[in-house]
Amino acid sequence: MNISIDNLVSISEANQNFSKVARLVDEKGTAVILKNNAPRYVLLDFSLLREDNTANDTDVNAIASRILKKHIKAFEELSK
Repeated sequence: MNISIDNLVSISEANQNFSKVARLVDEKGTAVILKNNAPRYVLLDFSLLREDNTANDTDVNAIASRILKKHIKAFEELSK
């Protein structure tokens, strides 16, 4: 996830003015709430949550193959 500086809100501001944060989410899609100046919470538009974010079989197989090639010696040792 890319975080824009425009989407950052302090936790105290979110606590005191939640409607402002909600408007930010309506405009930008997300808001990142900072706690102790570090990203801690993400508030996002519910419609974004419903998007299909699953990998297809081809992607999973490619990733699995890459991991297997990288760690083949460990897998061979474990199979003994």
